[in-house]
Amino acid sequence: MAALAYLVTESCAGCGACLLTCPEHAIRPSDRPSGALVVLDQRCTRCGECAEVCPVDAVLEVRA
Repeated sequence: MAALAYLVTESCAGCGACLLTCPEHAIRPSDRPSGALVVLDQRCTRCGECAEVCPVDAVLEVRA
């Protein structure tokens, strides 16, 4: 069975809502020119709070 993971898509507006909400501090700025954020899989506990607070639905639950 594939593992559950979270991914911040290119539609990320960079507002930081997910970053501020994450209880594990598993979301960080990326090196992408867009300034989008990335989920650090090794710190993520898959609680889903990041996806719930994203105003543009840029955080997706995926099967890795």
